[in-house]
Amino acid sequence: MLHLSGVQKKYSQRIILDIPDLRINEGIHWLKGSNGSGKSTFLKMVSGIIPFEGTIELANINLKKNSVAYRRLVSYAEAEPLYPDFLTGDDLIRFYNSVRKSDSKDSNALIEKFGIGGYYKNPIGTYSSGMAKKLSLVLAFIGKTKFILLDEPFVTLDVVTVKVLIENIEAFHQQGCNFIFTSHQSPEMETLPLSSEMIAQNNTVCFH
Repeated sequence: MLHLSGVQKKYSQRIILDIPDLRINEGIHWLKGSNGSGKSTFLKMVSGIIPFEGTIELANINLKKNSVAYRRLVSYAEAEPLYPDFLTGDDLIRFYNSVRKSDSKDSNALIEKFGIGGYYKNPIGTYSSGMAKKLSLVLAFIGKTKFILLDEPFVTLDVVTVKVLIENIEAFHQQGCNFIFTSHQSPEMETLPLSSEMIAQNNTVCFH
């Protein structure tokens, strides 16, 4: 379970998020809210990327007190991923495999599923936004994490890759992995082909 207690995030003394107490159980969770409501900020706090006031714990591991152990349980993919132009996708995949002690066979399967085999060894500076997005999703699924956080994961993806992503979410969830994702599209919309099983497991949290 993910537990946030007394959490606040401010920018220039302006409170962006104020979360007295929030418990997120295992499952697939959709964060719904308008632009600027704090969805991305929430994911960045939970992933340990940005500082905050208060306490965040996952499986009783405190992010501030035991940051290394906590971060091993969380994976995060940004809405618009940015990587150094001179690196290749292969560089990042090998780095993630090393840090997360993941078998290269698993990452090779992800490379094939998301269709990045034709370019992942090229410098990232040559990627389109859609190509970089696919790479970010491959990286997010590398290793055995407790929660995978996906910020607008369906943006810039083609229809085929959306289907692959949905299938991957379902498969990983069946193996015990949990998800929090943001999307401006409702999971019930025909343009977002989630299975009925996934919709039934989904929980909605509204940000204002």
